[in-house]
Amino acid sequence: MEQRIGSSSSKPLEGAGFDPAFIPGLTAPATGREEDAKDTKDAKDAPGTDGDGTVADAATEAAPEAEESEKPGDSPAAETVEAAEESEDDEPEPAPEGPVFEASDRRAALVADHRGVRLRLDDQECEFRWDEIGAVETETARFGKRYTVTVHTPDRRWYPLEIDADSRSRFAEWDAALDKVLDAYFDDGAEEPADRA
Repeated sequence: MEQRIGSSSSKPLEGAGFDPAFIPGLTAPATGREEDAKDTKDAKDAPGTDGDGTVADAATEAAPEAEESEKPGDSPAAETVEAAEESEDDEPEPAPEGPVFEASDRRAALVADHRGVRLRLDDQECEFRWDEIGAVETETARFGKRYTVTVHTPDRRWYPLEIDADSRSRFAEWDAALDKVLDAYFDDGAEEPADRA
């Protein structure tokens, strides 16, 4: 078998076969050949190029100017969004005088107030407005100190949350406090219509 010394006519693998980080159209293939370095040096001295080997093009020179003229936040829509965010941050929503139910343990938390019901478990949270809730169900464990609140939505989904109480006597307190909140804010739509005569 004969082996050639010097440059070979076959090119080494390029693209995804050579560089796993290669994304066609976004990145150029990585090559470590000496010929590429030589080609780059020749390209720097070629006519119609800048001193660093890139082709001088009016479109590429105009691009930085266009980016400078249109800075983020200059559009009217961006100003409106920024103004809305500032107004939300500056003015906290006044809480109406009404019942609030809060229960939590080391992992879970439940808050029910005028805005709706908010459930949190570790780093996951969900919030339901009162018009998104079909029913709220509570359940206590027969043994142990686990209090379960389940929020049911009209589209037949349910979201249970288990809270560990410090004692079983808390169950009655939590049921009474949650009932006050539900009576004040939750409209289940089950009101009896007036008798027609």
